Amino acid sequence: METIQTSLFDDEQEITQNDTNIFRPLADRMRPETLDEYVGQKQLVAPGNLLRNMIENDQITSMIFWGPPGVGKTTLARIIAKQTKSNFIDFSAVQSGIKEIKEVMKKAEYNRLSNKKTIVFVDEIHRFNKAQQDAFLPYVEKGSIILIGATTENPSFEINSALLSRCRTFVLNALDQNDLIELIHSTLQSSKGLGTMPIDISEEDIQAIAAFSNGDARFCLNTLEMVVTNSPNDIYGVHVSKDIIKQCLQRRSLIYDKKGEEHYNIISALHKSVRNSDVDAAIYWLARMLEGGEDPLYVARRLVRMASEDIGMADSRALEICIAAYNACHYLGMPECNVHLTHAVVYLCLAPKSNALEVAYNTAKEDARKTFDLPVPMQIRNAPTQLMDELGYGKNYEYSHDYAYHMTDMQCLPDPLKDKHYYEPSDQGSEIKVKKRMEQIKAIKDHYSQIRRKK
Repeated sequence: METIQTSLFDDEQEITQNDTNIFRPLADRMRPETLDEYVGQKQLVAPGNLLRNMIENDQITSMIFWGPPGVGKTTLARIIAKQTKSNFIDFSAVQSGIKEIKEVMKKAEYNRLSNKKTIVFVDEIHRFNKAQQDAFLPYVEKGSIILIGATTENPSFEINSALLSRCRTFVLNALDQNDLIELIHSTLQSSKGLGTMPIDISEEDIQAIAAFSNGDARFCLNTLEMVVTNSPNDIYGVHVSKDIIKQCLQRRSLIYDKKGEEHYNIISALHKSVRNSDVDAAIYWLARMLEGGEDPLYVARRLVRMASEDIGMADSRALEICIAAYNACHYLGMPECNVHLTHAVVYLCLAPKSNALEVAYNTAKEDARKTFDLPVPMQIRNAPTQLMDELGYGKNYEYSHDYAYHMTDMQCLPDPLKDKHYYEPSDQGSEIKVKKRMEQIKAIKDHYSQIRRKK
């Protein structure tokens, strides 16, 4: 009789699978046990690819599996456990602390001295704090354990750099719709799944479940199980109706974590859609953020930044609109302020684009960082004391309002930078006028320079 392990170490209690199979969720019953049964992630486990070779040759190193829920991170770890000659310890970051880590490491160190490899699989490794993650580090370094961590969060942000540098990161992608359709068909035919009963379900309904699951295999099988369980049945089997499909395929929770990587992905999508003048995409990403629970003031602050970074002097009204939208969000809050944010987003999309201000500042920033020792020209220094006046502070200063056109050709940059130009207006929107004005200013200053040279 086949058995499954339920405790931390190999020598503890076992229960029979046949006695419990009927109570196990469909997703758990259908969990693949070999690479050939594994659905998706072909970029990693297709024949000839790196991870598959590592598993088949039993040459596993410490690694991190990073991907959204339901894409096979835990399943892949369990397949590694079955196909490698190692002791395997399944460890939960949710239920374990440093005490439990030390107990596991003690057993792993004993195995190492006995020339046995130990793989420690840590699900949701991002839930460990720095001290807990550090507890693994010495054992990974000296080879007592091979660490396999699974995380839904970006490892660059959530895993200590020292530990991450000793692990190979593999990115697992959301399953595509064809992968999920294949999984559903396999489940309907498998004796481990739903193959023991006739099920009348259309290909259209299978595709609807796959599309609804948004790349999550676990969610897909849970939905399929819900559909089958709640469908009418008779002596001929289960008959899945359109009404049951409609009821089960209600709007699922939005995938949006205000503190996680998806937060940054979606604000990036909004920003880049605005920059590309894509009104529909920008409104969609705005809705994804707001309906996912994002703070509207955060969105408003980002729009204020976009107004100058991507539009700037091409349409200075953009900044005014975004500041007004921020104030509206502050006064009203959600859901009323969603239309004000939409107003600002659409205005930004339609406005002429220029990154001239961003380029100007970044170029000046590089010069500033390299030239902190350059003195301020004497003529534009302030002279609040007699000593400073005697030292020449403010000498030869030219008060612009005393001159025609209210400007002079007085040098205001340090000598090594006197000919530098940072702001170059684009040919978009109001910057066409700005460019003409700058050309006019240059002509006036050149005129003053010619007069000065003649003197």
